[in-house]
Amino acid sequence: MSEFSSYFWLGARRFIPVAISIAAYGLVWGMLAGQAGMSLIEVIAMSGLVYAGASQFVVLDLWEPGQIPVVSIIITAAIVNLRIVMMSASFRPVVGHLRPLPAYASMFLMSDEPWAMTMGEKLTGPKGFAFFLGTGFMCWSSWFVSTVIGRLAGGFLRNPEQFGLDFAFTATFLVLLLGMVKGRGDLVPIAIGGLVAIATARLVPGNWYIIAGGLAGSLAGAIVETRKGRAHVA
Repeated sequence: MSEFSSYFWLGARRFIPVAISIAAYGLVWGMLAGQAGMSLIEVIAMSGLVYAGASQFVVLDLWEPGQIPVVSIIITAAIVNLRIVMMSASFRPVVGHLRPLPAYASMFLMSDEPWAMTMGEKLTGPKGFAFFLGTGFMCWSSWFVSTVIGRLAGGFLRNPEQFGLDFAFTATFLVLLLGMVKGRGDLVPIAIGGLVAIATARLVPGNWYIIAGGLAGSLAGAIVETRKGRAHVA
């Protein structure tokens, strides 16, 4: 076995416990996608090509079969995934040895868990890249397969509310939100984003409250982090 293959499979094996937890979220999303009116083909295309867990959950609230707000979905997905830009920028030591095309193409597999695990291993160059591909492949596979299975399983549930799946969307986001809170400073952008979203929902028709809340929360978070950085330097 080559060194590249050994590090690839090392990353894949290390990711198995995380892949199991991701699959649980994927099953929920697949079921909710069915409730939102997504066909199996649409689920396969979104999970296989878009591959953005948090954004896909948000899109479900915007999805209207036959009248899909494409612009709103694109803007929302971009806001939710702004962190990927910074994560990709920090990956130069891992992909710096590659040509631009394969380096940029590999960023398709970039997400929170593979990034964190690869950075945690402190591997750079070909070893780090192989490890990242292993974790990224496992992450994508677990999400893709579980969402498709969830969509298929959801088709057999005639009354999803009986199993509490109507609340699954809200519950999932509450868990994700609580997991992101690391200190008091994180409460500021969450509170501001929530208040702006509520106000927009009451004043503006449609689903613009999602974009407004996301932009307001992101801006508030950026301001908080900037002030933290200045205080640390001072």
